[in-house]
Amino acid sequence: MTTTVTTPSATTAKAGADKAPKKRVSAGRIAAWVAMAVIMAFTLLPFYWVLRTALSSNAGIYADPSSPLPVDLNFRGFARVFGMQSTEEAIADGGSGAAINFWLYLRNSIIVATLVTVGQVFFSAMAAYSFSRLRWKGRDAVFALFLASLMVPGIFTLLPNFVLMKQLHLIDSLLGVALPTMLMTPFAVFFLRQFFMNIPRELEEAALLDGASKVRVFFTLILPMAQAPITTLAILTYIAAWNDYFWPLLVSYSDSSRVLTVALAVFKSQAPQTGPDWSGLMAATLVAALPMLLLFMAFARRIVNSIGFTGIK
Repeated sequence: MTTTVTTPSATTAKAGADKAPKKRVSAGRIAAWVAMAVIMAFTLLPFYWVLRTALSSNAGIYADPSSPLPVDLNFRGFARVFGMQSTEEAIADGGSGAAINFWLYLRNSIIVATLVTVGQVFFSAMAAYSFSRLRWKGRDAVFALFLASLMVPGIFTLLPNFVLMKQLHLIDSLLGVALPTMLMTPFAVFFLRQFFMNIPRELEEAALLDGASKVRVFFTLILPMAQAPITTLAILTYIAAWNDYFWPLLVSYSDSSRVLTVALAVFKSQAPQTGPDWSGLMAATLVAALPMLLLFMAFARRIVNSIGFTGIK
């Protein structure tokens, strides 16, 4: 016969586990979750309203402007954006009937954003390496002066940049739209410099002792180790270049150099006498913003982690 012996300590531990009080949810935690829900609702409401308007008809919008749901649900606004409606159909739906060369504007935005991102990240990385790893006379003073330019509002540089682009005969060209921000920005240099300073100098010195030049160290050692912050900077730069409006509006006069943000404003101005084509405008806005929303959502965690300058792990 087998006898089971239960020790007092085991019995006490089991009884304590059974009687352990459940963690109570405090009033402060509930208030925090409620506040977060309210903030998220106010943040997402504009995006929902854009989608609701894009899926409505213009006649339905004017008939019931306060409806929380799409009025006369349809996809004709998207059809106008992609050029799948005839002039007569567009006018009948409340549009202006003007042609919308959406794919051309999309191509221009992709070209400009890519030029700005590739050029700014590359040249900013070289400048950041110079400020963080190279020793030269007046380096800190030049970097301080460089950082001081962060306090200069961007609107102050519009007129000098416009005069420069005009002298270079780059007005109304994609290169003229991209060039002012294609070389480098103070924020990009500061962002990468902070990471480069955390790379151990012993690694660089070992590579130099093996006969590598500074240029080779930069391309084969520094850049691969800085892949995370460089990727983050590239994403932020691409989103900023994609959303830029005022400078492209200033220097682009024709469809050949017009980007999506400017094209949306032109589309809004081509309103018929009945009023703006809100359905088509919101459909175009949604299509133009969707790639950047998906890009940011896909890399949101990496962006937050890299901004923390966690260094090398």
